Parts: sequence; C-alpha cells; structure tokens
Amino acid sequence: MVGTRPNFVKTAPVIGALRSRLPDGRHAIVHTGQHYDRLMSEVFLEELGVPAPDHMLEIGSGTHAVQTARTMERLEPVLLEEKPDLVIVPGDVNSTLAAVLTAVKMGIPVAHIESGLRSFDLTMPEEINRIVADRFSRDLFLHSEEAVANLRAEGIADERMHFVGNTMIDTLIALEDRFRAAGTAARLGVEPGAYALVTLHRPALVDGPLLGETMAQLVALAGAMPVVFPVHPRTRKMMESLDAEHPGLHLIEPLGYLDFLSLLADAGAVLTDSGGIQEETTYLDIPCFTLRDNTERPVTVEAGTNTLLGLDPAAIAGIPVALAARGDAPTEPPPLWDGKAAERIADVVIAGA
Repeated sequence: MVGTRPNFVKTAPVIGALRSRLPDGRHAIVHTGQHYDRLMSEVFLEELGVPAPDHMLEIGSGTHAVQTARTMERLEPVLLEEKPDLVIVPGDVNSTLAAVLTAVKMGIPVAHIESGLRSFDLTMPEEINRIVADRFSRDLFLHSEEAVANLRAEGIADERMHFVGNTMIDTLIALEDRFRAAGTAARLGVEPGAYALVTLHRPALVDGPLLGETMAQLVALAGAMPVVFPVHPRTRKMMESLDAEHPGLHLIEPLGYLDFLSLLADAGAVLTDSGGIQEETTYLDIPCFTLRDNTERPVTVEAGTNTLLGLDPAAIAGIPVALAARGDAPTEPPPLWDGKAAERIADVVIAGA
C-alpha cells in the first residue's frame, strides 16, 4: 500500500527485494492516490523504478475523515479480490491508517514499515496514525533503536518487533550515483555547498499566521546565503493568500526525487518541517534545521546533524551563526542505515510465510 511520495521512497526497495526473493509470489501494489498530481506522484514512481500499481484508488484530497473513509471503502473490495497473505504499509499517513484498519477487520495480517517512531504530540495526525498502525500490525519493522523502548512502553511484545534499518536510506544509496551526477544546483544557478534548501508543508506552519513571518525570515536569510525553496502545492496556495513579495528567494516548482536529492546533497544547510528529510540529511551529513517543536526522529538530533528550532520562525535568523560554529568532523549514520534494510524485511516475510 502506497499513497504519498515518502511511501514510494520507503517501499521501492522492499518491493524489489520481495519480488526478487519470492519470484513465484503474487505482489500487488495498491496506490491510494493521496498524492495524485504528476510531479508529486508519478515522477517518483518512474524515477524509483517501482512497477505500475495494480490498483489505483484515486482518493485525492480531503479532510482526514474523508481520506480515511474513501480509502477504506475502496480498499475493501481490492482485498476481497486479492485475498493477500500479508498487507505491507509504510509510514504514518492517512492511507496507512485506513489500510491497517481495513485489513485487520478482514482478518488479514499487516506489516508496518517504520514502526515505533513517536513525537509524543497527539495533536499531530501522523502520531495517531503511527500508534494505530503499530498497535494492530503483526510485524513491526523498526528503523532506529529508540523505537524499541517506545513500543515496549505501549505494551507491544518484543517478538513482533524486527530491527531492520531504514528503507528510505536503501533508496538513497541505490540512487546516489545518479543524483550526485545530476548537477541540479548548477542548473538553478546556485553554488554547491553555499545555499540553503527549504521545504515546508505542515499545517501548523503554513496554514496560519506563522507563514508570513517565516517568509520574512527566509528573505532575511537570503541576504546571507542563497535560499532555494521548492514550494509544495499546499504551501504555494497559502503563500498566494499573503499578497506579499519575497525578494531574493529562489521559489521553484516541486522537483522529481533525483533532482531534489541532488539539491539536498549539495546544500550548505537545509530548513524543513519534514520527517524524512531529517533522515536523508543525517545520512548525507548535511546540517538540518527543523522548524518544529518536536521530532519523531530523535536519532537525527543525537547524530548531530539535525537541530530543532521549535515552531518559531524567528529562530531562522540563527542559522548562519550555527553553521559557522559547526565543526568539520563527519558524522556516522545510525545503526543499520546501510542500504540493506529491505533485504532484512524480506528475510522476516519469508520466514513467516
């Protein structure tokens, strides 16, 4: 089950490993369509080499309730038709929640990629989705060590946990030669290592008064270093309502995954509210500044690559000083972020088949 861009990145290596290891099995891909425009969806599938989905649910946008309900309603007949032995879901989006609820009510086992992450902030819809997915999944695939304690605290038995590593890093490693050679920064006219890359999309930041202050701080940051900002459609819509100019910012359309990774790898700093980007910057050893009060990925903070700024746009002003004070010693990726997580997942699936 996939539905959003991060889902594609997390599941691509798992799909490949399972099809290779179980060539005689039936491997059906269901795409809910939670992300549905071409640049934000199909391009990712093409670049990652994921086969075309067997089922497209086309749920589109909507409230949390609408997306969850549509997915459940449209997924149930697919599961009745396919009769799967296992449903594999990644991450923490509404598609994930809906798939878990539908499958378990039909008596179908579920495996959850990226289990045990916790922000401990129940105002985040993703946190609720994570908790439900972990509670009802048979196999929990963990990508960082702190997940074990999080799950034990919720009464999850150890035998359901499998510490396999980070499948997103599998994809990053598989594509590294290609994105290193892409030269996206040069095409945009910015110098590698000298610019800040920005991604912002969470409602807490872009749906209210904080967005105007954030844009003003980014304009100020652009006085110290170029700022490249691929603008998420949701964020662009809200920016247009501000009726303000943003001089000095490189505001560009969303990018394909290879171009984005190329920009990420060549950035001097990254400012984000995304969870996955905190992980990618940690593996690539790029300074990341996260504009959130909390993170479900504390391993990135412990690694020394990620700094929580809080939900405080004024903190953006401190980024140049923080970069100047940063040492040159390289950081090590967390345990099992080695490009082999999908193979370890395949081991577990095969053993339980």
